[in-house]
Amino acid sequence: MPSEDSRLIVNREGDVYHIGFLDRNILEEVYIQAIATEINRVLDEAENPKVVINFENVEHLSSAVLGTLITINNRIKEQNGQLRLANIDAKVYEIFLITKLNQIFHIYETTQQAVQSFK
Repeated sequence: MPSEDSRLIVNREGDVYHIGFLDRNILEEVYIQAIATEINRVLDEAENPKVVINFENVEHLSSAVLGTLITINNRIKEQNGQLRLANIDAKVYEIFLITKLNQIFHIYETTQQAVQSFK
């Protein structure tokens, strides 16, 4: 569960974990580490996790976030789970295109579409 200094909003609906960011700019290493720690705690509780990460509030992110997402995606796959990304701002999505990470991640326009993709 998120603590008082949490950088995330974490909810569970059925067997799907919804994770959203509180910060509009995810640039500082200390926050990126906190985010990774929080998501790993969620994954510690999950068996075959289905995770949707909602970028609705995010306007800027550092390249370290991309590395963290790759690590999280690998862990979810190791647990026979699935990761979906949703609501990515056009400027942020451009980073996924340039780095070709759009070919690695399943990215959806809305969280609803992301959740439906699990079925």
